[in-house]
Parts: sequence; structure tokens; C-alpha cells
Amino acid sequence: MLEIRNLVGGYGHGAVVQGVDLQVERGETVALLGPNGAGKSTLLSALSGTLPQRSGSIRIDGQELVAMPSHDIVGHGVVQVPEGRRMFAPLSVRDNLRLGTVRLSGRSARAERERFDFVYQLFPRLAERRNQLAGTLSGGEQQMVAIGRALMSMPRVLLLDEPFLGLAPLVVEEIRHALDALRGSGLTMVLVEQKLDIALPFTSRAYVLIKGRVALTETSAQLAARPRLSQLYFDLAKEPTP
Repeated sequence: MLEIRNLVGGYGHGAVVQGVDLQVERGETVALLGPNGAGKSTLLSALSGTLPQRSGSIRIDGQELVAMPSHDIVGHGVVQVPEGRRMFAPLSVRDNLRLGTVRLSGRSARAERERFDFVYQLFPRLAERRNQLAGTLSGGEQQMVAIGRALMSMPRVLLLDEPFLGLAPLVVEEIRHALDALRGSGLTMVLVEQKLDIALPFTSRAYVLIKGRVALTETSAQLAARPRLSQLYFDLAKEPTP
């Protein structure tokens, strides 16, 4: 479904993502792992078009996305939940969610209501706080809004950039439960995460990035069974760069 070939991207004159190959099948949940500075978030931004791609190919169901503006990429169903939530604090929860209705443009009011209902069923807290200003929410609630806003676009591929970062354990479990429901519904997801204990039980396969390159690709079960899992990033960083 989503196929990346020899992708190069970065900021300024530097290439943070260096020749990445990656494939995600329909309905699959895949992890992008690696230490800080490995290029995980940069890769997601390149996929969503918020960071210009230098070269390479990004295809969804055969449609080339490289060089498309980000709103057109959203129109093709590739939607990112960025790290840091990026709420519009003076707007209500409902208005923040409505900003995600790009792919609903031209559809009936009923279609929008059904999408709101879908998000509120997934995150009941948001239904209770729909008229509350987003800036007054807790960090976990803001993350729910960020995910809900992306889901309003009816994504085909959901890109999640460290959705559990800095959240309390109870909130992490609540969001994981919602993401489990999305996974069960067949939504294709790519999860950026640094912590293996969070990512591996949730995903089917994993790509480990080191210095902007894919250093390892395995099933999540194979990766979890490695004897030196806690030292994985250190061990891979010592290997010569191809």
C-alpha cells in the first residue's frame, strides 16, 4: 500500500533521511524505531509533505506523492499526528477537530456528524469537553484531540509521531486502547517511538533507523526476542554504515 524507495530529505543543505526504503501493507501497523536524532520524525514529515523530499519515491497504491504539497498528500489519505500536538489553544475541542475535515470537503453535513461521532466514541473525554478551549486541556487530552483531528480526515495511512511522549501511564493506556481499536478496524498506521517496550507489543513489524538509514528490519516478535534488546541501538550504531 505505502512504498518508499531511496528517499532522501532533510533541513537546509543537510540530508537527515538518507536513502530509506520502507514498505507498509494495507492494515498493517509498523514501528519506526531508533535513538534521538536517528531521523524518525524527519522521515514522517517527508512522508506527509511537511518537509520537502530531495529525491526518491513515495507511493500509496501506486500514486506518486513526492513533490506534492502537503494538503494534496492529505487528500490522498496520508495524515500525520505531529509530535507536540500543535493545538489551536483559543479554539474549542470541536473547532480543532473540524480543522481536520479536509477530505470531507464537498460531502454532506451528515458525513461530518458521523465523523465527529466516530471520534467521540473513540475518545469519550472529547465528547464531554467538546466546547472547552483546547488550551485548557491536559496534555493527554490534547493528544487525543490531535489524533482525533487526524481521524476526521478519514485517513488511509495514519502517521503517529511519538503519541505517548510525556503522558501519564493511565493516559497512555487510554490512548493505546483507542489505537488498538483503530488497528482492529484495519487502519494502516506507522508509529514513531523511541521506547521498544511501548512500540513492539503494538506493531507487527519494525524498522530501526540509525543516522538516517534503515539499519534493521524485523518482525516485532523477532526484535522483542533479541537477547541484547536493551543495547540494540548501541550495537547497531557500532556497525559500519553501508
